[in-house]
Amino acid sequence: QVQLVESGGGLVQPGGSLRLSCAASGFTFSNYAMSWYRQPPGKERELVAGITSVGGSTNYAESVKGRFTISRDNAKNTVYLEMNSLKPEDTAVYYCKARWIMAYWGQGTQVTVSS
Repeated sequence: QVQLVESGGGLVQPGGSLRLSCAASGFTFSNYAMSWYRQPPGKERELVAGITSVGGSTNYAESVKGRFTISRDNAKNTVYLEMNSLKPEDTAVYYCKARWIMAYWGQGTQVTVSS
């Protein structure tokens, strides 16, 4: 059974940091490119960051460049999103996505940036 389980979300003050994790199971993780998406309240889901299957290449939305870092550990079947200098506009449900022949989504984790 394919599973992507996000964790690490929560409430943080502006300027703070969070580290999201997405643990994968049920498929060959190292074959899949991984991405983080987010869906702010009342808005559409958007791509935040992506990383290739072996981690050799990453890409970021302009709004998070220089603040967020995506990484993966294929030995642990886990992808991470390190988020620094958080802003209120980063408030959203964050989802991880695995993509190769098939695409799989996690259930999401809430990130709220507020004072």
